[in-house]
Formats: sequence, structure tokens, C-alpha cells
Amino acid sequence: MDQQQPGDEPVPSPEEIAQELDAVAEEHDAQAAERRYPSTIGGAFYLLVLAVSGVGIAVVWNGDWQLGMQCLAAALCFAALLRLVLPSRDAGMLAVRNRFFDAFLLAGVGAAIFFLVATIPTA
Repeated sequence: MDQQQPGDEPVPSPEEIAQELDAVAEEHDAQAAERRYPSTIGGAFYLLVLAVSGVGIAVVWNGDWQLGMQCLAAALCFAALLRLVLPSRDAGMLAVRNRFFDAFLLAGVGAAIFFLVATIPTA
């Protein structure tokens, strides 16, 4: 019989490796289930932008279209600013494409809405 030297460790079998990998995967799944959402600061800001946009649409629905559209435009401009400031890994759902493209598009639409609200006369 082979005798092991004091420094030698036994090599695990493929079954033992598979069992250990399964245990680690189950532990990871349990930790993922405990995760709270939104998981990034950008996700929280995204929800804030969404809420302000919803308030703007509700104000438009109730009759003051200029104030409601200004709320919506402000939310888009705020989202553009956040997209420029936050790193991509923390931007959450604000990150769609390139940072500058996202910010340019959000700011452009927000500015266009502000411009249209300011130039359309009230009846």
C-alpha cells in the first residue's frame, strides 16, 4: 500500500467536486434571494425619475399641461445629469448605451420639451 507523506493531500474525486460546486451554487442562490432591489444607487434614482415623470403625467391629466410637461422635462434633465455623474456600474437602468449618448439624448428630449412648453401659447 501507498503511504501518504505528511505534506500530501488527497485529490478529490469528480463526485466530491460536483457536490461542493452544488453546495456553493445553492449558497449563492440563497444570497441572491435575500438581495434587496434596487441594488444600485442608479436604480433608486431611476425610480425617482420615473415617479416624477408619473407625477408630471398626472398633472397633465388633471388639466395643467404646462406644469405637467415641465415636471416631465425636469425629470429627464435630472436623469441626464445623473447619467453623466454616476459610473456605468452604478447607473442601473439609466445606463442603456454609451454614457455621453444617454446623457445627450435625455438632455436633448428634456430641453426640447422645455422649449415647446415655453413657446406654445396658452388658449
